Amino acid sequence: MAPDVGADMTNASGSPVKRVLVVGFGMVGIAFVEKLLKMDEDDQYVITIVGDEPHIAYNRVGLTQYFLSRSVEELHINPLDWYTSHKPGKLTYYTGDEVVALETVGHVAHTASGRPLHYDICVLVTGSHGALPPYVSWERAVKTDGVFVYRNIKDLDGMIAYAQSGKVKRAAVVGGGLLGLEAAKALLDLETVPKVTLVERNKWVLSRQLDEAAGNLVLDQVRALGVEVLLQTRIRDLNVSSDVIQAFALESGEDYDVDMIVFAVGIKARDELAERSGLEKDPRGGFKVDDELRTNAPDVYAIGECASWRGNTFGLIAPGVEMADVLAANLTYAPSHKIRKMTYPDLSTKLKLMGVNVASFGDYFADKDPSKALKGCSAKIGPKRVEIGSEIKDSNIPEQPQVQALTYRDPFSNTYKKYLFTADGKYVLGGMMIGDVSDYLKLVGLVKKGRPLEVAPGELIMAAKKEGEEDGDALDDEAQGQIDACVKEGAKSLGEIKAKTKCGAGCGGCVPLAMSLFNAAVKRNGGEVSNHLCAHFPYSRQELFNIIKFKKLMNFSMVASAAAKNSNTIGCEVCKPAIASILSSLRNELIIEDEHHQLQDTNDRWMANVVPRVPAGEITPAKLRVLGEVAEDYGLYTKITGGQRIDLFGARRQDLPDIWARLLEAGFESGHAYGKSLRTVKSCVGSTWCRYGIGDSVGVAVELEERYKGIRAPHKFKGGVSGCIRECAEAQAKDFGLIATDKGWNLFVGGNGGAKPAHAQLIAKDVPKRQAIRILDRFIIFYIRSADRLQRTARWVESFPGGIDELRKIIINDSLGICADLDREADELVGTFHDEWRSVVEDPSKRAKFMQFANTQEAQPAIEIISERNQKRPADWPKSIEAVKFARTDVDPTAIWDWVKLAKMSDLGSGQGTASCTVKYGDVQLAIFHVPGRGLFASQQMCPHKRTFSLSDGLVGEDAQGREYVACPFHKYSFTLSAKDGGECLNDGEFSIMTFEVKEEGGDIYLRLPPQDALDMVLATSKWMIRKSTEEVQALGGDTEKIHLVAPKEDAGDSACGEGCSGAGRSKLEW
Repeated sequence: MAPDVGADMTNASGSPVKRVLVVGFGMVGIAFVEKLLKMDEDDQYVITIVGDEPHIAYNRVGLTQYFLSRSVEELHINPLDWYTSHKPGKLTYYTGDEVVALETVGHVAHTASGRPLHYDICVLVTGSHGALPPYVSWERAVKTDGVFVYRNIKDLDGMIAYAQSGKVKRAAVVGGGLLGLEAAKALLDLETVPKVTLVERNKWVLSRQLDEAAGNLVLDQVRALGVEVLLQTRIRDLNVSSDVIQAFALESGEDYDVDMIVFAVGIKARDELAERSGLEKDPRGGFKVDDELRTNAPDVYAIGECASWRGNTFGLIAPGVEMADVLAANLTYAPSHKIRKMTYPDLSTKLKLMGVNVASFGDYFADKDPSKALKGCSAKIGPKRVEIGSEIKDSNIPEQPQVQALTYRDPFSNTYKKYLFTADGKYVLGGMMIGDVSDYLKLVGLVKKGRPLEVAPGELIMAAKKEGEEDGDALDDEAQGQIDACVKEGAKSLGEIKAKTKCGAGCGGCVPLAMSLFNAAVKRNGGEVSNHLCAHFPYSRQELFNIIKFKKLMNFSMVASAAAKNSNTIGCEVCKPAIASILSSLRNELIIEDEHHQLQDTNDRWMANVVPRVPAGEITPAKLRVLGEVAEDYGLYTKITGGQRIDLFGARRQDLPDIWARLLEAGFESGHAYGKSLRTVKSCVGSTWCRYGIGDSVGVAVELEERYKGIRAPHKFKGGVSGCIRECAEAQAKDFGLIATDKGWNLFVGGNGGAKPAHAQLIAKDVPKRQAIRILDRFIIFYIRSADRLQRTARWVESFPGGIDELRKIIINDSLGICADLDREADELVGTFHDEWRSVVEDPSKRAKFMQFANTQEAQPAIEIISERNQKRPADWPKSIEAVKFARTDVDPTAIWDWVKLAKMSDLGSGQGTASCTVKYGDVQLAIFHVPGRGLFASQQMCPHKRTFSLSDGLVGEDAQGREYVACPFHKYSFTLSAKDGGECLNDGEFSIMTFEVKEEGGDIYLRLPPQDALDMVLATSKWMIRKSTEEVQALGGDTEKIHLVAPKEDAGDSACGEGCSGAGRSKLEW
């Protein structure tokens, strides 16, 4: 019998917790769980999830990709370790066990395995089955080989196995809606299915989302992929022989031979529990719920596809997520907030079906039922009077339609747009888009908020806003409201916004949009938007570039003296890397030299990882052998990258010089995978090996990579060279790309992948190779001169006044008369390449910088290494880690503190700039910093945000009060360094670190510390290092006997921590 999870549990305030049972482990179920965990600030609930599938929650919308990857893990909405990252007992789950009955009076659920689950609140999220037409019963479908529905992983596994049996010559998909097109695409991708037929009873596909014109445009593209489509076709029955599908019979009397048939004709709510548990059902299916999503049984709710709200069931994910949000809010925010009621959800949809972008938003059939669309709309409907000259007369012409449609179609780009407006053109009601769907978010926002248009309808449908110009209008009001509130409270920089809202503290992908929102908020509140680099330098990146260039400034100190508000500033994590980039772009000096090393951020600081340059992906067998030998000898993870080179990950910092010594001896050089510089120039095999090749793409790619290697820019940049228009090198998805033509080369610029993919734009056509390279020289130098900090070429081109046409005038037609200068600067920069790793390998003093600890040759792991797919990699960070505040008062109050010699001033370099080192003290890692003119500082090495042992690698800066701080190189959590009152986290008040007194005597560095065992009790590396959860290791097929969960040693902590201890030793790393 399963334990009664949550029984007798209490929260921190002593109140008993309530047990929430979530029946259903799908997308809506996990969305509800995520929202409840986030909103449950008072720790009112413990949660149990039960699902009948053997998988944790996966992305059902992405089922098609399963045909290619065959990996359920790639579809997981949350990784396995997320489920164990909460405090013990907070979240429990069971898979492969269906809830078969509810005792609604006794508040107990029973599963198929006999497991009783007690609950205080039950949320039904059972989803739906794939529907079958009347002529096929479920019993017949299960019994007949070759008959499937398209709904879940089990269905897909069955389809794949049957298709691989060799029996299938033609497969049919019944249903031309969203699921039908997905299923047809999936079958089309199976090499064992030669022919695919789509059967649709209506006049066009996607008839529930698109009108006839749009549906036919999609239809043309579906047929172009090789899918046969039968429209206005109704099936009467299946022809089956020996329990194997042979054909389907049409109502017209014809038989159509097929070997496999997949039904995608809709869904049916999974409401079987209703009859077994006394729950009320809607006549058309689904658990009947009210506006608060309650069923007729006490404490039982239903959300998602299984819920019938006002007679409606919804087969899209968005309405289910909206229900989850309403219910989670009501369970956590009541009674202090008004109970939220379910309202009619937004059914807007944007998908890529069979390679075609399709979107519908708002009421996309408003012209079919204007009265429904115009409910609540304040616009005046239908003109009653008409102006003739200066005289206004009553109009006798018929009243105009209440809804007006505006349609745009471009057959050359397969684009179709139909937007629906109120009769006066002031409000957009809905619409549909094929091909170009770039305005989707903006239009959804306009419909949701019901705002009048600021432009004419014709301008709205024709003019798409360029990327980089987002004003955040499509985002929810909460996101904009938080930034607005910060600005009203006095925030004057994006850094302050990041500190208060935590935006940009993860991958950083939201920073450009956050900047746009911040700028808009400043303007709304009457302020002036500043493009200053940071609080220390009152100049934009472009202005600072020119100051450094024309004043010939050589290092950070000279730049600060000439351009900073305070000439003695030590800068910050924003301006230091930006200035380092400018200095490198102008002179390309060694970044490992002390005066420049202090400015390098994250990977640049240690020139990691091990990614040797392989120009154009061309490599000899001898070099391949060396890479394999090095990887084996040092236990490195190896992977071939999209840029056609081989990455070797997982090297210890202290091993890097020896690894690179072997690689350099074999003829490799640094690939600059760590820098904001040229990464790779990808190529196809071109005319050398391919019968379609027109140009020598490999040779040109090698020449370009050798020419631009080592050049640093505002952001990383990549190239591609394709030998013909088949474009196998994906040159049009790169910052620059060349494609061979019969007349020369087409040159493209301003493309990139990443978070916001952009297609490169044609800047020159059919030019000779030399001319193409010279144009590219000018493009790169002009980009380095004028782009903003960390701005990709795509965003720069899009935001450049006049766009690609103006750039073409400047760098080809020389409209500004600067081409000669650009050419000269390019030639000067190209000749400055030097291998940074060779300079380290050949210089013992530089090698010494890579030791893990300054005071010992020992090495200590800071994160556990596990095996996966026969390779080694570090354990994943938990998705959520409990916040911890460290302070010197956490140490045993009876411990005696004394001065301990741990390093030498020579360990901190020549004194030309800020420097740092790491020392080992017992089982604790400590960071020591030297800031010229300000002295020495010391702190713990571990950043408490993600438990990374990395603070000595962070950039040292100063805040508005002049306080020195260090910014963690991983997520830029910043901590003050003062020994007296330091350790405060400037980004998040829930974290703090321990800082220490430090002094120098006779060239030696001393720290005032307690005994080793006392400090180990609080900060020991073995206590806090990230390890793998047992459950995740099992999923990967690993040896769980060798893996242990890590948390602070409570017994040791309790014995050492006196009454005065603040409890840092009790802060767990929860799994």
